[in-house]
Amino acid sequence: MYNLLMKELKLGVSPFFYIMPFLTGALMLIPGWLYFLVILYFCFITIPNMFAGYKTQNDLIFSSMMPVTKKDIVKARVSVIVILEVMHIVIAMIYGVITLHLYPNLKYIFFSPSFGFWGLCFVMQAIFNIIFITMYYKTAYKYGAAAFIAIAAAMLFAGGAEWLGIQNPFVFDLLKGTGADNLTIQLSILITGIVIFAIFTIIAYYIANKRFEKVEI
Repeated sequence: MYNLLMKELKLGVSPFFYIMPFLTGALMLIPGWLYFLVILYFCFITIPNMFAGYKTQNDLIFSSMMPVTKKDIVKARVSVIVILEVMHIVIAMIYGVITLHLYPNLKYIFFSPSFGFWGLCFVMQAIFNIIFITMYYKTAYKYGAAAFIAIAAAMLFAGGAEWLGIQNPFVFDLLKGTGADNLTIQLSILITGIVIFAIFTIIAYYIANKRFEKVEI
């Protein structure tokens, strides 16, 4: 499993996708921007291009020729997705801390880069994962429809969350009002988001594993 994961990280993923989090994360420095987009760029750019590369390189055939199980192939691929997602969020969080220090008195229309916001980002990625991973492994080859539907779902979540943050007084106060300065509330939202991310991704892995077992290579 370790060697298969290293193969994915060294051969399956272009070095550019390790640089991407630093490039997109820098957008966090734009004051008052729609920060959900920073994380969505992973869905917009990294996933489609990465899986296009797998398809072009016939990675599925190559992996199936190795002395590994189908279960390990799925586990390694899902692990790579999670590693890149966490990289995007963690690096964006670092830029977010810088933003909060650069603009301490900024009044946000959209969500500020608070702990609660990052919790919502983990939920958004959880939704993306459970849709994309499970759909992709119906064939383990066709990624277009899976990426399109997963991106649409993630965007709907982000748009809905931002709309509630503007229109709903409770959500506004929780993430932009007095609640934004309450560390306990903010950390609770972050931890909840991480837990949802972990649960959804684990469920996606098990569904993908069962579907991949039925795929004839």
